[in-house]
Amino acid sequence: MSRLYSDIFTSRRTDESGDLARLKQKFNCEKVNFWYPTKQALWDVELSILEKSVLALIGPSGCGKSTFLRLLNRMNDLIDGSRVEGSIRMDGKDLYTPEVNLVDLRRRVGMVFQKSNPFPKSVYENVAYGPRVAGVRDRARLDFTVERCLKQAGLWDEVNDRLNQSALELSGGQQQRLCIARSLATDPEVLLMDEPASALDPKSTAKIEDLIDDLKRQYTIVIVTHNMQQAARVSDFTAFFYEGRIVESGPTQQIFTKPVKKQTEDYITGRFG
Repeated sequence: MSRLYSDIFTSRRTDESGDLARLKQKFNCEKVNFWYPTKQALWDVELSILEKSVLALIGPSGCGKSTFLRLLNRMNDLIDGSRVEGSIRMDGKDLYTPEVNLVDLRRRVGMVFQKSNPFPKSVYENVAYGPRVAGVRDRARLDFTVERCLKQAGLWDEVNDRLNQSALELSGGQQQRLCIARSLATDPEVLLMDEPASALDPKSTAKIEDLIDDLKRQYTIVIVTHNMQQAARVSDFTAFFYEGRIVESGPTQQIFTKPVKKQTEDYITGRFG
């Protein structure tokens, strides 16, 4: 297998496998099929996602990665005519039963999109927005939340003297970390990240990757990425999607150094995709 991937895994923490073995299941997906109004996009997806770990979803464009990601907080419900079959459970509870509160679900399962999308408000108000919507009015509590989340997102030292300035004045990398801080302000359990660094320069990308490594100590993270080196660097587990199906999934080091399927090896070594 590629020396590049071997070097990546050699540099990672040596105690990770023992830590991961003790993690509990956060999501369990069984026989998941999904249809857009005019076509089927996912076939019989089966996947478990462990808490406080990073799962990378890889595969060529249009293979179903982002579609699957949006199933985890029911964002696809917003598409008229779409439908899902199978079982997706979070903490043992089916997410697709009528009694599920979607507002609460999307608070628990936050999302960061490919393109940073800060609100046209101040840095402070971007982070305070979620708590305000939830009814928090106490200024001291809001101040504490804003500072905590900006620190978690590795942004506090860069913006603490301009909290009242427009978020749109921040750099692209800072805006993306602000969007992560905004997601953290609602106290989620899970963060879904859809190509969070694809539009960023290498320095900003490195900051996002370092941030992901820090956040997984508290949150379950699922990331869609086309960057194979990034998947190898940041994730504990990897699922390889192709044409709406999972070809192979498992510990990232295994997927990248000793894949079971020839198709997986061909993809991660760049023979197709």
